[in-house]
Amino acid sequence: MDRRQFLSLPAKRQQTAVQAKTTGFRTDSGITAYTGEFETAQVVHLLKRTMFGSTLEDVAWAKGLGMDAAVDALIDTITPVTTQPVNTYGEDETGIAPGATWVNSAPPPEEGDLDRKRWSSYKAWWLKVMIDQSRSIQEKMVLFWHNHFATEMDMINDARYVYKHNVMLRNNATGNFKALTKAVTLDPAMLKYLNGYLNGKESPDENYGRELHELFTVGKGPDSAYTEEDVRTTATVLTGYRINPVTIDYYFDSTQHVITNKEFSSFYNSAKITGKTGAEGASELDDLLNIIFAQPEVAKFICRKLYRFFVYYLIDDAVEQNVITPLAEIFRANKYDLKPVLKALFKSEHFYDPLNMSALIKSPIEFAVGLVREFGIEFPTDYMAEHESLDAIRRHCASMLQDIGDPPQVAGWEAYRLAPQFHEIWINTDTLPKRNLMTDSIISTGGFGGVKIDVLAFTEKLSDPSNPVTLIKDALDLLYRIELSDASKARIKNVILLSGQSPDSDYYWTDAWNTWKSNPTAANRNIVESRLHTLYKYLMNLSEYQLA
Repeated sequence: MDRRQFLSLPAKRQQTAVQAKTTGFRTDSGITAYTGEFETAQVVHLLKRTMFGSTLEDVAWAKGLGMDAAVDALIDTITPVTTQPVNTYGEDETGIAPGATWVNSAPPPEEGDLDRKRWSSYKAWWLKVMIDQSRSIQEKMVLFWHNHFATEMDMINDARYVYKHNVMLRNNATGNFKALTKAVTLDPAMLKYLNGYLNGKESPDENYGRELHELFTVGKGPDSAYTEEDVRTTATVLTGYRINPVTIDYYFDSTQHVITNKEFSSFYNSAKITGKTGAEGASELDDLLNIIFAQPEVAKFICRKLYRFFVYYLIDDAVEQNVITPLAEIFRANKYDLKPVLKALFKSEHFYDPLNMSALIKSPIEFAVGLVREFGIEFPTDYMAEHESLDAIRRHCASMLQDIGDPPQVAGWEAYRLAPQFHEIWINTDTLPKRNLMTDSIISTGGFGGVKIDVLAFTEKLSDPSNPVTLIKDALDLLYRIELSDASKARIKNVILLSGQSPDSDYYWTDAWNTWKSNPTAANRNIVESRLHTLYKYLMNLSEYQLA
């Protein structure tokens, strides 16, 4: 399969237009509450978009609750993370022993490579947090905000700051966007990344001020008209913030703050901030955020980004009118609390429109973490062995264009924003074979630090694994987002699972499975296991597996 064949798959939106007409869905569907069926297809769609993959247990849980309660649980559930990244690198000049956490250590020496050694520890820890996620949108939202408020470890050069930044994003992931923006503005990692800690009255630094408008709040859309003078004025408001490398926190140095009055453009209603002296100067940040968040474009900009991340990358006039605008109204009416917006989106007829199902290409992280979760892959209990496995997976994701902790620039990953390709950027002649290499290796040879899919354990969880027809249907329902034709399913059964047996040879598989279950010798196990290896390799190598 070449890239052109693969990229024709999102055109299934056109193919499902016929289905949309027959099922009563409209291409101009909006945020009216969805009242249709909530069966496996809709459940898996919801779970794969709000979480990393969907396990059989997740599907049963959501079905048992029903759509409305399942969405509420996914949005409302907040699970504290009790682990921290640890020393997996050996010698540590700050005295952190192997296996102990370094997140509250003394500042790493400026000379040497101690901080760089901690990077892989942090990234492997974060990957494991994603894998161990609860039934919640929390971890997906942390990744969303990591892309929105992007920072790069190799520019911050203090993993302690980066860890604290991650915790801050997680604590605010589904909370209030305005509060999150303030927390990001004062966050040591962001202060370091965009030179906020160097911003002083003698020479105000515009770096963060520019991104606050352009990337973080109102964006660069046609209805966004902030000016260069707004950027310069913002820089003066934000003068005086510094980092304490011992406490790993910010502080305000009033002697470095511009105390003159600040005035903004007509886009911000010509609002003014009265300059303040002493410690009161820090309160100008609240004044600034009040001015920015009074602009309606903030709500629309964030709702468009949420839509592209969770639903589909194209926003036409119908989507803008029927989805973005009403969601933005909900956002503003709730003073920028995120939960009402997320619940309205994931309970809407638009979200469950067949045209929006199986229409996104998985990012490398969605691909890898979803794979691990759906197949229930287990990791070594030894912290060093676990780290090696996680780091191998994380590095492979980086080679497929998504290295968590290090987006390529302040604007985040191109696949989430760059028109007209958007998510198609994830797939090219280099990255697609790497996806296939990962699934082939992790299912048969135990690559990536020795972790391996237990195909027998996975298959035993299906409703009737001794029946080849049911087995394939159950596996496809969970792993795929596109419904295959009966002919395609029959071919997978006869050619792949049954090794080319005649179409009426279902008993071949049934006998093999039942023989292994009743007499689990190595020989009987090998017969069943080898066929399942071939089956799941085949399913994960097809382009349909790349869609969420």
